[in-house]
Amino acid sequence: MKLGLYGGSFDPVHLGHLLVAQAACEELKLDRLFFIPAAQSPFKPEQIPASASDRLRLLRLALAGCSRCEVDDQEIRRGGISYSIQTVEDYASRFPGASLHYLIGSDHVKALPKWRDASKLAALAEFVAIPRPGEPLEAAPALFRVRALAGFPLRLSSSEIRDRVRQGLPIRHLVPPAVEEAILNNRLYLPAGS
Repeated sequence: MKLGLYGGSFDPVHLGHLLVAQAACEELKLDRLFFIPAAQSPFKPEQIPASASDRLRLLRLALAGCSRCEVDDQEIRRGGISYSIQTVEDYASRFPGASLHYLIGSDHVKALPKWRDASKLAALAEFVAIPRPGEPLEAAPALFRVRALAGFPLRLSSSEIRDRVRQGLPIRHLVPPAVEEAILNNRLYLPAGS
């Protein structure tokens, strides 16, 4: 069995995330792809994400009807800073013998040796780097198996979505329609009192 693990804040989920998921399922021939929203990223301690319940709801709306993709809320349930090793070890124990493929942004490749329990992490999963348009892929650090996802490179980020909402700019065609509706109806990403 081939499993994809796609961690991140997904704050909010957008079409770039969904295109990565489609490319990963096709290129890696994944049986299942798990979106794993972080409670708190160790790399973005200053960033306070939208509430866990809002981010989970948006992910579930975005993935409705996608039979190979599902949401795993284990990092949110654990709370605190989310470390990938805990999640990867959980998958290795729940799915013994499965091939684990951990999706990361290409900008994280050179920092892999600094991740918690890096050598154990390197032994448990292959890392799949999501390229950013026009940026070359860093060489894989020693111990790590890293391959690039060809995919559909798209320069779009969750922070851009949040900024557009705060500025009153449209986000149509950048997020799935149900996600746009939920963001607007629930006034997510707007300054308090607006």
